[in-house]
Amino acid sequence: MKYFTPFNIFQYITFRAAYAAVTALLISFVLGPMVIDWLRRLKAGEEVREDGPSTHRAKSGTPTMGGTFIIFSILISVLLWQDLRNPYTWIMLLSVVGFGLLGFVDDYLKVFKKNRTGLRAGVKFIGQIVLSLLILFFILRQGNEYTTLLYIPFFKNPVLDLSYWYIPFAVIFIVGYSNAVNLTDGLDGLATGLVIMVGLAVAVFAYLSGRVDFSEYLQIPYLPGSGELAVFATALVGASIGFLWFNAHPAEVMMGDTGSLSLGGTLAVLGILLKKEILLLIVGGVFVLETASVILQVLSYKLRGGKRIFRMAPLHHHFELSGWPESKVVIRMWILGGLFAIIGLSTLKIQ
Repeated sequence: MKYFTPFNIFQYITFRAAYAAVTALLISFVLGPMVIDWLRRLKAGEEVREDGPSTHRAKSGTPTMGGTFIIFSILISVLLWQDLRNPYTWIMLLSVVGFGLLGFVDDYLKVFKKNRTGLRAGVKFIGQIVLSLLILFFILRQGNEYTTLLYIPFFKNPVLDLSYWYIPFAVIFIVGYSNAVNLTDGLDGLATGLVIMVGLAVAVFAYLSGRVDFSEYLQIPYLPGSGELAVFATALVGASIGFLWFNAHPAEVMMGDTGSLSLGGTLAVLGILLKKEILLLIVGGVFVLETASVILQVLSYKLRGGKRIFRMAPLHHHFELSGWPESKVVIRMWILGGLFAIIGLSTLKIQ
């Protein structure tokens, strides 16, 4: 019964997770106006795609690279509240900073060097792969008996031991999830709201996986020390909520690749550490749908002689061009994201 004492449940993890969320939220509120003003003075404005929806032309000049204050908020909160002796802490800090720097370089080239494409696709892709391999190196050094196992929702036992094949699988997962969030970041508040929902679900996964009693009851892998990842996840949620305050329609600032690549890559690494890779695809179902729409659009165009499935990809632009107001698209995507998160959480008991 010692696991159910108030000290173990609330003071050790829950309190620090709550403090991390509030700290990141407050830092975002403080940094937000300063960063936005700084970006305006630097004329770091968003350049809207000419082939995009006509309603987006009014967004031209909106400050971008707002992901910088999301990252700073997470960093400060994590350094204050997470256990710095826990190796998971440093793996997550490497993830959020590494992908953030990659996105920052891309944004910098677009905004200040007037290079509309930013980093070349091949260079960005290689950068993501190298960073993913570096992160996996540290994960495998801390490896346990679950590291290379693949778990699927509704099955209490692993379905496969990928062994050395886990490395390419994990690289594809991290790079894919990072780019999926990046693709979804096309409407005011859309990606931010979805990241908040996924982050909350991941915080629950981390808390449960770090406790012997709950992991045994739910028949999920017990991962010692993974409770600290709940602190990180709530810091991410708090920072994202603070950013959403300024990113809600009509947005005062865009997160840019600095934020979207960082948040997507970080969520993927959390999924790998918690052995919830497949489950994270369910929880982040909207990200998957957005990415699938782009893939299907490209395949259809190439294989069907220029014919398209959607009016425009990613999927949120299709709905815009179908006549839905931007706010309606965002809210309906959030509703769908919430449903995916609930389905993902429900699988913990149905197995």
